[in-house]
Amino acid sequence: MLIKRMQYLENIRRFYESNLIKVLTGIRRCGKSVILEQIRNELIKDYNAKLDHIISINFEDVKYSNIKDYKKLNEYIVKLIIDDKKYYIFLDEIQHVKQFEKTLASLKATKNVSIFVTGSNSKLLSGRLATLLVGRCKEFKIMPFTYNEYINYFRENKMNLPEKPLQNYIRYGGMPQRLDYYLEEDIKDYLKSIYYGIIDKDICSGQSKINKETFITISKYIITNSSKEFSAQNIVDYYNQNNPDTIYRETVYRILDKLEQACLISRVKRYDIATKRTLKQVEKQFVIDNGFVLACNDSNKVFVSHSLENLVYNELIYRGYEVKIGKTYKGEIDFVAMKDGKKCFIQVAYLLSSDDVIEREFGAFKSVRDASPKFVLSLDEFDMSQDGITHMNIEDWLTNKVDLSLS
Repeated sequence: MLIKRMQYLENIRRFYESNLIKVLTGIRRCGKSVILEQIRNELIKDYNAKLDHIISINFEDVKYSNIKDYKKLNEYIVKLIIDDKKYYIFLDEIQHVKQFEKTLASLKATKNVSIFVTGSNSKLLSGRLATLLVGRCKEFKIMPFTYNEYINYFRENKMNLPEKPLQNYIRYGGMPQRLDYYLEEDIKDYLKSIYYGIIDKDICSGQSKINKETFITISKYIITNSSKEFSAQNIVDYYNQNNPDTIYRETVYRILDKLEQACLISRVKRYDIATKRTLKQVEKQFVIDNGFVLACNDSNKVFVSHSLENLVYNELIYRGYEVKIGKTYKGEIDFVAMKDGKKCFIQVAYLLSSDDVIEREFGAFKSVRDASPKFVLSLDEFDMSQDGITHMNIEDWLTNKVDLSLS
């Protein structure tokens, strides 16, 4: 039994009857289809929707493999609409239908419908769809389980938590179905199957001009180095030293674009704290789920400090923050988190295990003249707050025992 993902449902619920097209985007297997099912159940139970006025199509079901373009999709749906009452239409993984946006625009304009669609491509709302339906869509970005949802999954299913749940989550991540597996080799095989499935279905399909082996080599390097300093030239040098063919930085940036479109990574820019400007260059990549770092790593070695930084970034995004890398004239701050016109600064550390580490993490704020709140997050259980900088335990923050304050 899967859990109800209440934050998403609460956000989507107020649009159930809206004419806006509800678009759920996110990486494959993160739970979009389950959320669609939960929406359908709520509509039937709490909104008096009738089963014969609910139209559902999953385009990864071979039953619908003949619906390949917008004309056949439109024909199929219109045949099922037999009166003027409201119909609720659910279209799962709609990116498989060519020019699907034409059908959505037509249905919205001519029928009494509420439309929900999902897609595993972050560019779903760009291009033709954006042009045809500008101002008529509402996007909801779906992510793998947060740590809180991961804990709730075990509790609601009356299952024993792993002995060290946070360590387990840091290493294996929160992809929902990975919780069906217990052995590391099985978890890793499952996550690999998602990764290679994304490459085969969404990136290196029949019409793609990207060399698959090159893509795999470079994408694994990018994912396993998530949250570390980024240099396209370093990746080019790494690849060209170990492979007979030559690549250039343009290839790296193209692969980064594809990984971002497939919702596997986020690319984060720098924010100059002194001038309060976002800088043009992209500084770091963060993978959508820590489990993919393990899946793409042949050595099974995971660096906890980088995994924690990646985890904190994803949690901030889930909680609705806009996140940048903070630049100071002496160095950088891990994150500048902004929401509702306010912001805070965050440093992430594994353990504040020595005076040098404490000085490094708290000292990162010394050159910051901005009076916004400053936080150091680590796994330490003792409060080490000092000099107006608040120290928080990461697990306490993830489980909402403590929270960030903004100003």
